[in-house]
Amino acid sequence: MSYTPVGDIRKNADSIYKLTIIAAKRAVELINGSQKLVEIDSTKFSTIALEEIRVGKVSYKAKDEK
Repeated sequence: MSYTPVGDIRKNADSIYKLTIIAAKRAVELINGSQKLVEIDSTKFSTIALEEIRVGKVSYKAKDEK
């Protein structure tokens, strides 16, 4: 079982809420056939997504507010 401390991941997101949304969207991409961006033993899409965020392979860009 893989465990990634939230503190390590939060460095790459402004808040835990944004982190949750980023991870969920990336997990859906993985479910739909996207290739993993990191080497990890886990087969859980959520774990893979969190690891990708932790190492900086996945990030987000905020939309410009009008």
